[in-house]
Amino acid sequence: MIPGRPTARGGPATPSRLVPVLVPALLALLALLGCGRAVEGSATAVAPSDRPTTPEELEPLLVTEVPSGLPRLPDDEVHPPAGAKRLEDVARYASDPVRERGILAEYGYLHGWERFWGREAGPMTALFVDQFEQRSGAGRYAEDLAGNDADLYGGTLSEDPPGLPGSCRQLVVEEPVPDAGLDAPAAFAWCRHGVFSVSVTAVGPTAREAVREVQAVLADQLELLPPA
Repeated sequence: MIPGRPTARGGPATPSRLVPVLVPALLALLALLGCGRAVEGSATAVAPSDRPTTPEELEPLLVTEVPSGLPRLPDDEVHPPAGAKRLEDVARYASDPVRERGILAEYGYLHGWERFWGREAGPMTALFVDQFEQRSGAGRYAEDLAGNDADLYGGTLSEDPPGLPGSCRQLVVEEPVPDAGLDAPAAFAWCRHGVFSVSVTAVGPTAREAVREVQAVLADQLELLPPA
């Protein structure tokens, strides 16, 4: 089981949504949750003309392969489908879509794209790239996800950890957490890169291998995005 599409929400650290991301013969993919922590920030220095204006323009900026060599899962074999995400798509995953939509709008959410890699069993990797109007919204979103997942899974949460650039957080879960739907060791990372929030999750077979996968995917992905 692998955590799925991130979300954001304000208020207490209680579940906002649970996304049953299903692939034939695969386990359900458990959603990430948000917890609404404020983060200071300012408008990005990247010129608006240099930014993607649609999910379709964002898609070519995502990595297509992962260092582990896991095969990419077709977007339409994931339910809800992976690929392009707009504000209304993400809001619909929540138990309260209207409230979720308001929180995402407050953050300045524009659009996103997601990809998954894996097989019928064993290690899996997930990538989520989301774009916001300003870097402050991207930072708040990434921080919310990190704090909430640390509450959900336990493990060790680090800010600006070795092996990742600044404005990143990393969570390492050494042992499975069956009660939270995590059946293998995992690593998570969330980075704010200008107006983008980039999230990567890798599950199994060991925490060390998951960390290595997450950090390598993040490094490759951040290089493809417009300068922060």
